[in-house]
Amino acid sequence: MTRQPESDGTRGGAFLRVTAALQALTLFFQAVTAGLLLNSSTAYLLHDIGSKVMYAAAMLYVLATVLAWRPGGGSPRPVLFSTGLLLLASAQVALGVAHVPAAHVPLGVVMFALSTLALARSLSPRFPLPRAAARS
Repeated sequence: MTRQPESDGTRGGAFLRVTAALQALTLFFQAVTAGLLLNSSTAYLLHDIGSKVMYAAAMLYVLATVLAWRPGGGSPRPVLFSTGLLLLASAQVALGVAHVPAAHVPLGVVMFALSTLALARSLSPRFPLPRAAARS
């Protein structure tokens, strides 16, 4: 009998939900501070600090997906998804440092949408394992 990856009662599942929420919240904070940049020069500091927190949250989310995936041996898709988000975060930071708002802003919108999707998936009930995986 195979263990279900990350059941709702495990610490790994809670860590995954917390990190998904943290990532979505930090990206929302970045959107808010980006809007504040239009009217306030002090918002730059908030946006800069927020970028570092957002990047750390993306790294924590990768860690959480690996910890949730590895013990149960489920699908590696969440790990690939979180790694993709981390790569997008790297591109986002590079575009922000290079002051390329034409790409930085749309990528931020995409990242917020993807992180919201990740949060929704982490909060939804887990789908049962496929029959082939359940037999082994």
